[in-house]
Amino acid sequence: MIMSVSNQSSTSFFLTGFPGLETVHTWLSIPLCVMYLASLAGNSLILWVVRSEPSLHQPMYYFLSMLAVTDLGLSASTLPTMLTIYMLGLREVAMDVCLAQLFFIHTFSIMESSVLLTMAFDRFVAISNPLRYGTILTSSRIASLGLAIMVRSIGLHIPAPIMLKKLPYCGNRLLSHSYCLHPDVMKLACADTHINSAYGLFVVLSTLGVDSVLIVLSYVLILQTVLFIASKAERLKALNTCVSHICAVLLFYTPMIGLSMIHRFGRRASPGTRVLLSYLHFFTPPVLSPVVYTIKTKQIRLRMLRLFWLHKAGIRDGQDH
Repeated sequence: MIMSVSNQSSTSFFLTGFPGLETVHTWLSIPLCVMYLASLAGNSLILWVVRSEPSLHQPMYYFLSMLAVTDLGLSASTLPTMLTIYMLGLREVAMDVCLAQLFFIHTFSIMESSVLLTMAFDRFVAISNPLRYGTILTSSRIASLGLAIMVRSIGLHIPAPIMLKKLPYCGNRLLSHSYCLHPDVMKLACADTHINSAYGLFVVLSTLGVDSVLIVLSYVLILQTVLFIASKAERLKALNTCVSHICAVLLFYTPMIGLSMIHRFGRRASPGTRVLLSYLHFFTPPVLSPVVYTIKTKQIRLRMLRLFWLHKAGIRDGQDH
């Protein structure tokens, strides 16, 4: 028994870079580093702007801050193995490190989905009941929602690495991505994985599946509310407040749906297509969400411009002296 536990602890897996481009992995590390830095800078800037601008101390921007935190967490979860593969050429990863990584990747993915759902609820309340918006979404309720998101995401994913840890692994230990994912590790086990597969499906359906349905339902209710607004200008104004959130939802769910379709129906799809869609799913939202919200949110845009002009004025003053 002791020997079996020891062997499991020493098990390692081998990660995969971009298929067919192994000779240029070092060059690919440059755009990847740029994307990670863009994600870090963009989401950190969003957090700083919301914290430092009193006019942004509203429910919508608190949820935006939650989204920025989950994006930072998702980027940090994939960063270690991505950089070691593309910059250092190291593909081997210890089992415990792999299980820890898949736990954080899946946890932050579910957190992001949950935050997008709460943001849809926020938009519904703001449009359907604007006079009671502040009394419905109080600071304590927002904090409770944030805590519920954390408990839900962490609680549902704690069993997954524990169950994978107990499985025996033999023969081929080559993963199909540059980071560890639950289905990818599970298929390498040389034992019955029906329970693991069923649990994974339950988690996906009860989180991403339910969240996506409720987000769509929220927008159906929003559209019903907007159609009863008499003024065309007011209708457009109400819908315009949802554009940023809709873009964030599309950035998160579109690559994920495409990847799921290919895994289930596109058996002839090249490995490169699957890897590319996986990269889009995990890298696009953290990089582009801050850009979308900066462009579409006037208060954030003005605060950014003010920061830029103050910095520029400081440089000029330094040169004058």
